Amino acid sequence: MMVLGFSLKKLSIMNDTTVKQMNNVIFRVFLPVMIFKNIYESEFSQAFNPKLIVFAVSAVIICIGILFVIIPITVKENTKRGVLIQAIFRSNFVIFGLPVTEALCAGAAIGSASVLIAIIVPIFNFAAVITLEVFNNRKPNIFKILKGIVTNPLIISSVLGLIICFCNISFPTVIEKAIGSISSITTPLALIMLGASIHFKTVGSNLKYLVIGLISRLILIPAICLGFAAYVFNFRGAELAIILSLFASPTAVSSFTMAQQMGGDDELAGQLVMFGTCASVVTVFMWILITVQLGLL
Repeated sequence: MMVLGFSLKKLSIMNDTTVKQMNNVIFRVFLPVMIFKNIYESEFSQAFNPKLIVFAVSAVIICIGILFVIIPITVKENTKRGVLIQAIFRSNFVIFGLPVTEALCAGAAIGSASVLIAIIVPIFNFAAVITLEVFNNRKPNIFKILKGIVTNPLIISSVLGLIICFCNISFPTVIEKAIGSISSITTPLALIMLGASIHFKTVGSNLKYLVIGLISRLILIPAICLGFAAYVFNFRGAELAIILSLFASPTAVSSFTMAQQMGGDDELAGQLVMFGTCASVVTVFMWILITVQLGLL
C-alpha cells in the first residue's frame, strides 16, 4: 500500500497539495471513525481485566515519562523530539492488537484486547497531543495545549466511544454498517497517503533518529515490558499475548498524520512508520517465537 502511494506520487497522479488535503481528511474523519468503532464494539462487562489494564496503562505512562527525560538530552531539534517520543511510545495497537491476539489465542482474548484498546487509545492520543504541542518550536502555552487536547478529533472520538459504551447505546444496523465501511477504508488509505508523503532524500539526515526510534520501539520497549509482565507480574497465555501485541507493534500509522497536522517533523514521522512497519514483520515474529519457546504463551 505504501509502495502504491509512492508510485502514484511519482507518476504525478497525486501532487503535494492532494496528499496534504487527504491526510487532513484522514486525521479529521477516517481515523476518528475507526477509533470510535473499535471502542463502540468493545464488551466492557465481559472482558474487563483490572490487572491487565493497570499494568498496561502504568507501563505506557512510565515509558512516556522516561522518554520526556531521555530524548531531549540525545536529540537537539524540537520537531524531531516530539516525533521520536510519540513514535516510541505510540504503538499500532488498534491495527495490530486484535489480529495478533486472535492469531495467538484463537479468539479467547479478543474481548480483553478490545477493552484495552478503548482505554489505551485515548491515553495515546492525549499524550501525543501534549508531546507534539510541547515540542513544536513554539513556546509551550498551557491553554493552547488544553485546547489542542479538547479539540483533537481522535480524543473526541475516543471520549464519545467510551460514553456510548458505558451508556450501552446501540445504533441502528444501517449506521453501524456505515461506520464499519468508513472504518475499513482508514488503514489502507492512511498507508497509501503515507507512501505518497515519503521522501527518501532525507533518510540519510534522519538515519540517527531512525535507529534510535526503531530500536527503542521494536526491541527495547517490548523486551522490558514483556520481561516485567512475564517474570514480575506473572502474566501468561492470552494476557501476555495482549501485552506483546501492545508493546511489540510498530509505530501507529496515525502518528504520521498527527505529526503533519501539528507541526512535527512529518518526514521523520513517516519514515519511522514505514521502516518500523517493514521491520516489525521480523521483530514481532521474533518476540512471538521467544515467548512461545520460553513456554509463556
